[in-house]
Amino acid sequence: MGEGLTLLTPKGEIEPALAESWEESEDGKVWTFKLQEGNRWHDGTEVTSDTIQYSFEDAEIERPDKHTIRFRLNSPFAPFPSVVAKPTFKKGLLGTGEWKVQALALASSYIEQLVLINPLEERKIIRFYPSEESTKLAFQLGRVDKIVDILDPAPFEAWNNVAVEKISNSNRFVAIFFNNSADPFKGTDAKPLRQALSYAIRKTDFEGSRALGPVSPDSWAYNPQVKSYEYNVERAKELMENVKDLEINLTTTPALLKVADKVSKDWSEIGVKTNVQVVSVVPTEYQAFLAIYDVPVDPDQYSIWHTTQGETNIANYSNPRIDKLLEDGRLQLDREERKKIYLDFQRFLLEDAPAVFLYHPVSYTISRK
Repeated sequence: MGEGLTLLTPKGEIEPALAESWEESEDGKVWTFKLQEGNRWHDGTEVTSDTIQYSFEDAEIERPDKHTIRFRLNSPFAPFPSVVAKPTFKKGLLGTGEWKVQALALASSYIEQLVLINPLEERKIIRFYPSEESTKLAFQLGRVDKIVDILDPAPFEAWNNVAVEKISNSNRFVAIFFNNSADPFKGTDAKPLRQALSYAIRKTDFEGSRALGPVSPDSWAYNPQVKSYEYNVERAKELMENVKDLEINLTTTPALLKVADKVSKDWSEIGVKTNVQVVSVVPTEYQAFLAIYDVPVDPDQYSIWHTTQGETNIANYSNPRIDKLLEDGRLQLDREERKKIYLDFQRFLLEDAPAVFLYHPVSYTISRK
């Protein structure tokens, strides 16, 4: 439907899109993008700086001429070119891609249906559903012909008239986030316990490749040289020699219930009793939360792990060393120096074990033959 000023590759590299080039000021606060000439919106008008619709609370936008757009940030932000990879639209949801919006249906404030059309007058209807179960029901009732990105293909793998495609997604990970602000996982004294619970899980038993940490293995900043916590029940027991009668409430979503049961069984082998609780939304209070997380393409993970980040810091994690690395990573404009920062970030985060990184989940696309 549309393009951004830039384009992000799967490895997190920044490439030109609507902008042919860009430059930053020495202090990293001012970013100037030069637009490619000749790009057109869906209504045939030229893409110019005054028709591009980006809006940021902490940035002032200037348009010196029709082919230049400039962003003045309140503070330096090295990943900014990845932010403007998000597609931009002219008023009226007019983009620059092959498909344009012909109609839009809302349910409350959520998009329920998009009708798209291309230059050949071909139409595509995209419907959105609030859960995997309701999406499957829509397919069974013939309301949709294709489902994209579900975690459980059942019952469709047994249908003769249905094609099931398995897709590996390294830009997601499944992890157990400990509540690092509450007992028994609070503070540096609890690090051996967090490590022990990680060692105790047979991570190769899950469908999907191992996730060693929070950064995608496809990223230019990925660090494979981190503590991997391969299954080691004896090491787990050593780390827990002073812990007796531990009981943990493990909260998860319906899609990950089987995984939670598997974790519960593994933890029982080191004397930990686990109570599995199923919720439909991210809980505000929990001891341990098993969830799927979408990995940011840029290695900046300030919003996930920095002490100041409130609701988006799911693990309620606080570590001055990690805070400093995340702050420095946002300020450093040199790519190689940024990489060194994020290599250290991953190494120290995994050593502290605020979460157990399990695997990169597979998903399925279901379509009628």
